[in-house]
Amino acid sequence: MNISEKTKTLLAGSSVIRKLFEEGREMAAVVGEKNVYDFSLGNPFVSPPKKVKESILRLVDEKEPGYLHGYMKNAGYDEVRSAVAESLNRRFEMHYQPNNIIMTVGAAGGLTCIFSSLLNPDDEVVCFAPYFGEYRSYVMNFYGKLVVVPADTRDFQPNLEELDSLIHEKTKVLLINNPNNPSGVIYSRESLIRLQEILEQAERRIGHAICVVSDEPYRELAYDGAEVPYMPKYIKNCIVCYSFSKSLSLPGERIGYMAISPDIESCQEIEDALIVSNRALGYINAPSLFQLVVKDCLEEKVNVDIYDKNRRLLYESLTAMGFTCVKPQGAFYMLVKSPVANEQDFVNEGKKHHIIMVSTSSFGCPGYVRLAYCIPYETIERSLPAFQKLAETYFNE
Repeated sequence: MNISEKTKTLLAGSSVIRKLFEEGREMAAVVGEKNVYDFSLGNPFVSPPKKVKESILRLVDEKEPGYLHGYMKNAGYDEVRSAVAESLNRRFEMHYQPNNIIMTVGAAGGLTCIFSSLLNPDDEVVCFAPYFGEYRSYVMNFYGKLVVVPADTRDFQPNLEELDSLIHEKTKVLLINNPNNPSGVIYSRESLIRLQEILEQAERRIGHAICVVSDEPYRELAYDGAEVPYMPKYIKNCIVCYSFSKSLSLPGERIGYMAISPDIESCQEIEDALIVSNRALGYINAPSLFQLVVKDCLEEKVNVDIYDKNRRLLYESLTAMGFTCVKPQGAFYMLVKSPVANEQDFVNEGKKHHIIMVSTSSFGCPGYVRLAYCIPYETIERSLPAFQKLAETYFNE
């Protein structure tokens, strides 16, 4: 039996990060888990807030099984959608109605629904490098084309200078990840204001609106008092994809939402299409128990100070050793510039010291590696002598 050509392509480009994660486990079996410093996977290690467990126990005790574990509207429980809308309106001075909120199987499920609803074969989704590598697979699922705007490595803000030249009649979506994985950079308010101006000019030129999708799983993870601008306040035709995977440390529970801007062009038609896609893709609805859990925990978030402590130790230590690093403003990733032209050689050298790093070629930004510092502080401390030996390979010649 032959698999599809599309799946063959997906297999050929399957996740580099997952492969490294498995490689790290194999290495640990040989040298011991404590002697492997695995910075590959963005899997939160911080415990969920206490209220998450309290909510689960209360709901299981109080709710009827047919309600707690049963089907509901494909868009989610009405009470949850209302609570999400009210929270967003209060926090960001928006005017969402409950019907603007659709509960999803994580942010990835939301992205998939959007691409299913908007893309015809060969339509284009534009994104700024560096970008989350799985975007390409999500777009390819619907026979679309991912168009990448090269990274502006001066400050890793979106490269607006080159954006307009990559927008064409086939452009349906602009996909933005803020705070950014893998750079940890927060896109500024000034960048978003300028972006809206560019989009308005481009839309007049190509004759149709462009949907801006803001992928925001790291919204609550920001440091040094940094503000993450709320995209729909600056971008008219915007859908926010949110996930509680990082803010509540629930990546395996697969729970999030789409928030469709009330100002978006053809709002009702888009809402209807997204609900149908949610059902037609086989999700049916977002996980019922955790819809109700996140309703109880909309104002909760994990202890960001733990990630901040990791960030400071890693950034200060590596820069002191001579590495050039992009200081993260949000999320829990840090980019380190490769000391050699081919960053894969740098990754391979790191393995000799049992350091697992991710090449950012798969993120559309060659010349760097990504370190995921969502790991125990003690692991980072133990890794520093290994990083020092790695630094001596390049900086003590």
